[in-house]
Amino acid sequence: MGFQSVGFAVPVEKPAISGMLLEGSRALGLPLTQAQADALSWLAGELTRWSARINLTAILDPIEMADKHILDSLTVLRALEPGTPTLLDAGSGAGFPGLPLAIARPDLSVTLVDAVAKKVGFLKHAIAHLQLAPRVRAIHLKLQGKPATEGLGPFDAAVSRALTEPGRWASLAAPYLRPGGTLVVMAGSHAEPIVLPGWDPPHVEHLRLPLTGDGRTLLSYRKAS
Repeated sequence: MGFQSVGFAVPVEKPAISGMLLEGSRALGLPLTQAQADALSWLAGELTRWSARINLTAILDPIEMADKHILDSLTVLRALEPGTPTLLDAGSGAGFPGLPLAIARPDLSVTLVDAVAKKVGFLKHAIAHLQLAPRVRAIHLKLQGKPATEGLGPFDAAVSRALTEPGRWASLAAPYLRPGGTLVVMAGSHAEPIVLPGWDPPHVEHLRLPLTGDGRTLLSYRKAS
């Protein structure tokens, strides 16, 4: 499955981890273009620079940044139906998984929401530099399950990497999703699928990240109509 190339604004010099991202994305069966890998490499470098001043991530090693932030984010593409138009990334933090997904899928509109202002500041900086607006937007907000008053949704899919445990995440996400929408849960290697009331049984995929070998479990639920 290849991705459409777009003209991201990235530095002229070869970004540091582009090669690792190209190799790792091919190993996942989700190959990036050179332009996409360069854009994601710039994102990793910028995150490292910002994290020297404000605490955005504890993962600063280039290999771990490539694998545990970026390639881990790309695995969500396995849970999304082809052509899924809109995605909510709740508790986006420094932009994972939402920013890599937006870069890899130029047809996907992504809304990044986080309650921490400094993280939203970084997201807006990255969106502006990579020229992702208006398809991608970052909002400073603590989700309360009230999309009408918050000006959000409805979305075709929702994902959260570390916001809360699956049951609470499903309850929070449900109001933001269309009937039949997809809820994505990113979990560790030994996560067991659970039945969630109001959701179809999950599709479960176990995988390993290509650079570190860390295990992951990807669960996707369809909202009952």
